[in-house]
Amino acid sequence: MVLQVTNSPFTQEQVELLNRLLPTLTEAQRNWLGGYLAALQGAGAPAAAGAPAAAAPAAIAPAVPKEVTILFGSQTGNSQGLAKKTAAKLKEQGFEVTLSSMGDFKTGDLKKIQNLLIVVSTQGEGDPPDNAIPFYEFLHGKRAPKLEGLNFSVLALGDTSYEFFCKVGKDFDQRLEELGGKRLSPRVDCDVDFDEPAAQWMAQVSAALNEATAGGGASAAAAAPALGAAAGESEYSRTNPFQAEVLENLNLNGRGSDQETRHVELSLEGSNLTYEPGDSLAVYPQNHPRLVEELIEAFGWNAEEAVPLPKGGETAPLREALTRHYEITVLTKPLLEQAAKLTGNSGLAELTAAGREQDLRAYAYGRDLLDLVQDYGLKGVPAKEFVSILRKLPARQYSISSSQKAHPDEVHLTVRSVRYESHGRNRYGVCSTFLADRVEPGDTLPVYVHHNPNFKLPADPATPIIMIGPGTGVAPFRAFLEEREEIGASGKSWLFFGDRRFSTDFLYQTEWQRWLKAGVLTNMDVAFSRDQEQKVYVQHRMLEKSRELYKWLQEGAVVYVCGDEKRMAHDVHAALATILEQEGGFSSDEALEYLKRMQQDKRYQRDVY
Repeated sequence: MVLQVTNSPFTQEQVELLNRLLPTLTEAQRNWLGGYLAALQGAGAPAAAGAPAAAAPAAIAPAVPKEVTILFGSQTGNSQGLAKKTAAKLKEQGFEVTLSSMGDFKTGDLKKIQNLLIVVSTQGEGDPPDNAIPFYEFLHGKRAPKLEGLNFSVLALGDTSYEFFCKVGKDFDQRLEELGGKRLSPRVDCDVDFDEPAAQWMAQVSAALNEATAGGGASAAAAAPALGAAAGESEYSRTNPFQAEVLENLNLNGRGSDQETRHVELSLEGSNLTYEPGDSLAVYPQNHPRLVEELIEAFGWNAEEAVPLPKGGETAPLREALTRHYEITVLTKPLLEQAAKLTGNSGLAELTAAGREQDLRAYAYGRDLLDLVQDYGLKGVPAKEFVSILRKLPARQYSISSSQKAHPDEVHLTVRSVRYESHGRNRYGVCSTFLADRVEPGDTLPVYVHHNPNFKLPADPATPIIMIGPGTGVAPFRAFLEEREEIGASGKSWLFFGDRRFSTDFLYQTEWQRWLKAGVLTNMDVAFSRDQEQKVYVQHRMLEKSRELYKWLQEGAVVYVCGDEKRMAHDVHAALATILEQEGGFSSDEALEYLKRMQQDKRYQRDVY
């Protein structure tokens, strides 16, 4: 649609400027501009494409003091990092900001707050992060107070490849409204590539707060934050990864193992990147070349055709774009809905229709883009149009398995290759098989450090620690012990490790043995599930040592769990509760409450996925 003076409220000069500008904007730029204009008015539509917010505010709340409370619920540190950046921007504009984890927040103070910002992620099957659970349960319980004087806004983090996308943020948004709160600006729901929508939310919130507090004076443009590095930090980040040279890439499993676990060493020399045990390294992978070629052939595309890259602006040959820039191994609900709209395919329209949610989930599980084009006959769809609906290929995060004190200018990863058959085809873990099959010493990988403040060694090195990490879940505990050896920590340490077979799958065996001999590691219990007829896992070893484990808990030990969330983490949690009941005389409810208090006190930390 071309603007004219007759069909718009603009002058001839303004119409000419807009008609020159608007056709050049990418979708992301148009979305940002819409949010920017909405923020100037103090209201508007949600920023994240495909993620509608709850009802927009009918009007801006009355003028209130320039005080803001920001609460975050974060498992891996993303929400916490965004909350800190929001706090810093608001402080620059003269706001008095209180920043707190939901786990540390005193719920009795909620009634005293007039401006509340919530930044929260969603875990697994729609669950709150560990440090958000007490506040979430309080707010959704009978003791939650009426909040008629509260102005609020929610930034929700999630992943559209999961069924309950941003559910926790949506729950907070709805519940605060039910309790009488008024939205300062609409909720924004962020997918894995959250930088732009998060920046847009910050701009909207800042503008709304400045208007609501009568006289902030900062425009939305001034409020729009750059999500870059703070002073003194490395220049390398999510949006500007460091090209790290591969120093070593070894298979840790013995001959005859049915698994492949890579030990990868990377150089950080010259990057100024720093990390602590418990942090993760994010690696930008490449899609499997076989899948890329099969996809191009199935669609009938030209591999050398220039197509736009994510976020617009630049172009690249189609093969390169599909290899390095676009996600092609996951089918999400938004992708299927957009594909149905783009292609007009009747079968896809039926699959994505209201009431077919269960069928859609069943179809998407374990399938990729090649399945989609083959199953629904999408050959011939123009490449330029189709790539516009694809997500940017996200980085994969791996728990760092080294201490920077022990290995200056290096970072180590422990990565298990994922290979399986599904729906009649061989499938490959995008990053794990990229590292295993196509990365050699001397190559470089785009990486950045992801800090996780919720999985950290005790400040007091005399504190006992209990580490539970089967398989590659043991990675951060190698880093823990390297660090404690370097600083001469005096606290006791106990490691529970498990895998399939002792002879082929005992990862880092000689290192654990050396640390046991040196006293860096006090106890170690192992569970190799396939070495006997009855499968044995780490939780079984914990129960066998229940009396001593309970004694360590009474001595103030901190418990760390790393690895599979769906089964292992739940089984370990249940084992801890059983130990409290058996050895401490707790009732079932008392044991669960004790574990909840341990989480609040940061004595029970989990890095699960």
